[in-house]
Amino acid sequence: MTQKIDDPHATRRRYFLNLVQKRVQPGTGSGNAFLNRRTWNYLVTNLNEIIKQAPFVIVGGVATRLYMPERMTLDLDILIKSEDTSLVHGDLEKAGSQKNGELSIPGSQWTLPDGTSLDVLENGDSWAKEAIDRPNYTPDGLPVIALPYLVLMKLLAGRTQDLADISRMLGGATETQLDRVKHIITGYLPSAREDLESLIVLGQLERQ
Repeated sequence: MTQKIDDPHATRRRYFLNLVQKRVQPGTGSGNAFLNRRTWNYLVTNLNEIIKQAPFVIVGGVATRLYMPERMTLDLDILIKSEDTSLVHGDLEKAGSQKNGELSIPGSQWTLPDGTSLDVLENGDSWAKEAIDRPNYTPDGLPVIALPYLVLMKLLAGRTQDLADISRMLGGATETQLDRVKHIITGYLPSAREDLESLIVLGQLERQ
């Protein structure tokens, strides 16, 4: 049985979408050649050489590079299963990483030996375990959260940048990809289903 998730940002998301829908004009975004670009030019730390005892997936801004034009970001975020926290922390410490403190959500913030800032997000929900067990991969072999679960995480975060990312990623998604996203959101966050459709339309309008 799918575990439904509370939706704390539904009102804020609806306000944002209502505002954008009043202002949006078809074809006012970047050119399609740019929007279709998928690159991995800004290399990140090879976490496969550091975290060896438990699975993880890259999330956040770095993860979006697989699904929309790449943007520079200095932070690296990963998602792990709550049950694997001690294993991951052990690997990070063994590699010489420095723990800086706890996050406001379950997780911790670290500085890797090369100076990279790493947020380790911990989650024991069924969707998170699915996401970690079903990754996509970067050209250099790093596990990245699949698009449906990345959209779910960004809906739960509820920030304006996250909603903009969703719109841009889904505006260029294939029908098969969109069907998978809709399936996951309907199962885990059904209260966001209508807003998801609006974000898809906004993303497609950018390309017209």
